Amino acid sequence: MKILTADQIRQWDAYTIAQEPIASIDLMERASLAFVQWFEEQFPENNQKVFVLAGTGNNGGDGLVIARLLHQRFYNVEVCLCQVGSKRSPDCEANFQRLPKGRDVPVFTLKKGEKLPDISCDILIDGLFGSGLNRPLSGYWASLVEAVNQAAFIRVAIDIPSGLFADTHTQSPSISADYTLSFQVPKKAFLFPENQDRCGHWVVRPIGLHPTFLQTIHGGDHFLDAKMCQAMLHQRSKYSHKGTFGHALLVVGSYGKIGAAVLAARACLRSGVGLLSLYAPRCGYDILQNSVPEAMVLPTTDAEFLTQPPAIERYRAVGAGCGIGTAEASAEMLKQVLQQARHPMVLDADALNILAKHPDYYSLLPPHSILTPHPKEFQRLFGPTANDFERHELQKAKAKALNVYILLKGANSCIATPEGDTYFNATGNPGMASGGSGDVLTGMLTALLAQGYPPKEAILLGVYLHGLAGDLAVEQVGSQEALLASDLIDYIGQAFKDIRNT
Repeated sequence: MKILTADQIRQWDAYTIAQEPIASIDLMERASLAFVQWFEEQFPENNQKVFVLAGTGNNGGDGLVIARLLHQRFYNVEVCLCQVGSKRSPDCEANFQRLPKGRDVPVFTLKKGEKLPDISCDILIDGLFGSGLNRPLSGYWASLVEAVNQAAFIRVAIDIPSGLFADTHTQSPSISADYTLSFQVPKKAFLFPENQDRCGHWVVRPIGLHPTFLQTIHGGDHFLDAKMCQAMLHQRSKYSHKGTFGHALLVVGSYGKIGAAVLAARACLRSGVGLLSLYAPRCGYDILQNSVPEAMVLPTTDAEFLTQPPAIERYRAVGAGCGIGTAEASAEMLKQVLQQARHPMVLDADALNILAKHPDYYSLLPPHSILTPHPKEFQRLFGPTANDFERHELQKAKAKALNVYILLKGANSCIATPEGDTYFNATGNPGMASGGSGDVLTGMLTALLAQGYPPKEAILLGVYLHGLAGDLAVEQVGSQEALLASDLIDYIGQAFKDIRNT
């Protein structure tokens, strides 16, 4: 699914109106009906009092349609029509005329400078400003938004919370929505941590915009979903053998961190690799032989951490970093591994911390390698940024400059490609925010590379599978608090199955 800018979505609306063809007011009706159908699912008790805050633009027009449709479904609806502009948009005015008023749907107007209303309701629907807002909220309307945010009722935003910019950082006040129903595609702003309290729980509902418009949009931002991943999955031949699915090497472990090696190895094996070798310090030999009997262990002469590089020519894929530490001897070992590499590698955890300490190593990265930092590691690698949008641009710039894939881990993990495109992940949950989850992902990505997946497919599929395994595991474990990284490994197989059956 493509993520479009606010301007691109307006173009899509216009394209649909011209090509379907459909009148703009009928498209507004269709979008508002999609909102109301979702609203009924979310709030089936129609004895709750609903207050619609509507502006004078098309977002306000949506609000007026929604008020009418909810009234027809016997919700107790009241409307506040805010005079934020000199006149209403044509579709907003038409839907104001269609709205049953008086005792059916009480309507009052609010002009700039008037005393702020004392809103009493169970649910407030926000249709004050839409994605067309072109300047920060200030003054009277910002005061109204802040008053709404301080109230105890549930706040539901139509398409986007009022005051929130879809494509840039928002510093000014916006509605702090508990729920946001976005039309057709998500807004980029929904996908960054800085806007979590502004968007709340967001969902997307289609409104029938003309699909051929998307063929005119090339590159950009995407929302990674199951259908995209299903198209990437390889089918296994009846006559395949272990050599078919590749021999992977994991360069992992140090004294006290052999658990990271175990997690990465088990996840690699569960993700379909044909053969797996583990290059680890001698202190991990017994643990790894007992914990992962399917893997071959190559113990080094080093007792506690890695100082000598393995020979990597025979391996189809190499993953490095899980638990290796950042000692200077290990940094030199990693440098020599990078110098040997002829294929894309997966670099995580301490391998990234070593890169941050030795920026001269960047030039040694094999083209199309995969780097998987969490936010703190990203900052150590590439420096601080003022906000999530600035960090997003830096992530894209570094992926292009280094000719690598950079995965910024977190909720809606973001993958930046060497071509400058980005993909936000749809799977995963907060229970995965615990030690070891990244080691599991490293093993999965390395396994996919070893099986012959191109790096782009490996990272897209691996990230989606990793999050989906976490979602499946938390259902079985019972709570996010109880989820362990090792639980994810047990559900990798089910995640593969679910994607195939999508």
